[in-house]
Amino acid sequence: MAGWGEADQSSVPGAGTVAEASWIDVQGSLSALERLSSEELEEMYCGRLCDQSSPNEVRLPSRPASGPVARRLVLSVLESWELHQLLEAGELLTSELVANAVRHAAGRTIGLHVSRKPGWLRVEVRDSSRALPCMIMAESKPVNERGRGLKIVDDLSDRWGADLLPRGKGVWFELKVRERH
Repeated sequence: MAGWGEADQSSVPGAGTVAEASWIDVQGSLSALERLSSEELEEMYCGRLCDQSSPNEVRLPSRPASGPVARRLVLSVLESWELHQLLEAGELLTSELVANAVRHAAGRTIGLHVSRKPGWLRVEVRDSSRALPCMIMAESKPVNERGRGLKIVDDLSDRWGADLLPRGKGVWFELKVRERH
């Protein structure tokens, strides 16, 4: 069974550059997506995520290099939406969710979804695994930095959770937006 968003794996000739690999091309070609560099992914997706009038979701290859890409994309969105007070928390929390998806899910892609509704910002990372995350409550040894990601998410976000999807799950966090009047 293909993972979340991985049903069509046809190849797109010449989709190795941002100019040649449009959003539609990448949607249809997982191999084209995996060939893009971190810089090309950022260039291709930044405007898409910042546009509040369109679905604010993108697919990234499930690889460690996607963590910094996702962080920079979320920072760009927060800056364009003038949510400067959420930059630090948004960056760190996004990093934790992406790292967990890359480390624990077996799919070839992850989805990054950013949305805003009155009073709230929501960032969701989707993957092809249906195994829900669990927070480790025991204290970690200082030398072992792993296993504390969801504790950080729990401490820094206003709320967080996980939803089962038809082809995987979405793990999300929300931050309260202090609206200026």
